[in-house]
Amino acid sequence: MKKIGFLSFGHWTPSSQSQARSAADVLLQSIDLAVEAERLGMDGAYFRVHHFARQLSSPFPLLAAVGAGSADLIAGSRLQLGISRGSPEQVIDGWRHFGYRLNEGEDDAAMGRRHAETFLELLGGKGFAKPNPRPMFANPPGLLRLEPFSAGLRERIWWGSAANATAVWAAKLGMNLQSSTLKFDESGEPLHVQQAAQIRAFRAAWAEAGHTRPPRVSVSRSIFPLMNDLDRAYFGSDERQTDQIGFLDSTTRAVFGRGYAAEPDVLVEQLRKDDAIAEADTILLTIPNQLDVRYNGHVMQAILAHVAPALGWR
Repeated sequence: MKKIGFLSFGHWTPSSQSQARSAADVLLQSIDLAVEAERLGMDGAYFRVHHFARQLSSPFPLLAAVGAGSADLIAGSRLQLGISRGSPEQVIDGWRHFGYRLNEGEDDAAMGRRHAETFLELLGGKGFAKPNPRPMFANPPGLLRLEPFSAGLRERIWWGSAANATAVWAAKLGMNLQSSTLKFDESGEPLHVQQAAQIRAFRAAWAEAGHTRPPRVSVSRSIFPLMNDLDRAYFGSDERQTDQIGFLDSTTRAVFGRGYAAEPDVLVEQLRKDDAIAEADTILLTIPNQLDVRYNGHVMQAILAHVAPALGWR
């Protein structure tokens, strides 16, 4: 059995070819997509955030609207929050615009991990703020923690990892693992093989750390059952049927995962051979959000009805 959610990159563009032509369009459609996913019986709605880009950003108002957020309390402890260093930025040193600074000898990746560790401590309810001796409202004794506090949220934090080493680091800290459609190319093997090895390393580190709860692991995939002529027009000639190699910067070689687009019976056989899907407990379907809510609902329904049962995901 697998948990199945969708992952929206939240792109919008004023192009006449897009059904999400403004920031308002993509935000409102994201809410509608989450509602439709719930109606269809999907297990989650996930949204990627990239600052400074024409994509979804400032996630918490959106998460609160779809039923998550400070909002974990509002949603009845359903929030699954993913954090990461992130992919190459839209602007140079974008983190500086949020007031962050590197420590001596630190790069931006190390800074991101340092802030993640602080974030986890605070989510656990650690007091850190010295109370005013004459406060407007009465305080509990000791240092004050973040409020509102949501018990259990600390255990529902996921780290988006592109490397084996950061997957192991995340496991030691008790974060769940998100492995997306790209990964640093550490062995020259296909993405799904490298991801499967990454997941096994993560689980081994988790066990070694002695955590008592089971870890969660998700992988993201572009999967499109070809059910009708419109599906074939959009994806029938999709050339992304093999992995691609590229560079995230001048030195970081990455492998970008293939897409899957075929008739359902062919898809089932292709997906059976994906080692990382076999290792993961959660599949995130990367959806073409610019093709509107109705079409993406059709894609999700086709996977739930014609692909997931044959693979034992349902």
